[in-house]
Amino acid sequence: MLYLALADLVVIVHALFVLFVVFGGLAVLRWRLLAWLHLPAAAWGVAIEVGGWTCPLTYLENYLRKLGGGAAYGTTFIERYLEPVLYPIGLTHHAQVRLGMAALLVNFAFYAVYWCKRRPPPAP
Repeated sequence: MLYLALADLVVIVHALFVLFVVFGGLAVLRWRLLAWLHLPAAAWGVAIEVGGWTCPLTYLENYLRKLGGGAAYGTTFIERYLEPVLYPIGLTHHAQVRLGMAALLVNFAFYAVYWCKRRPPPAP
């Protein structure tokens, strides 16, 4: 029971991490020092998606589910939890690349706004 609860906690942390990767740039507009955490997280998230890799949190969740007597799954976190919402037909590598690039572009836009707000106005 404890292991299954821990596996569920990993799912929650994983979902929060995905949200941070995609929308953390928005939080950086408010809390600038957060960029030091968000930039590496965003780079990792984009690399996982574009590279078609499986996040280590997926392996951790599977491991905990097995320890708890539950069934592990052979897919990634994205495929198991987000695919039914985003891509009900199936998640392909091409779709993962699109997700990764969308996260990159969303964050690029946030950081462009951040950078423009930081720049001093031109001298008269």
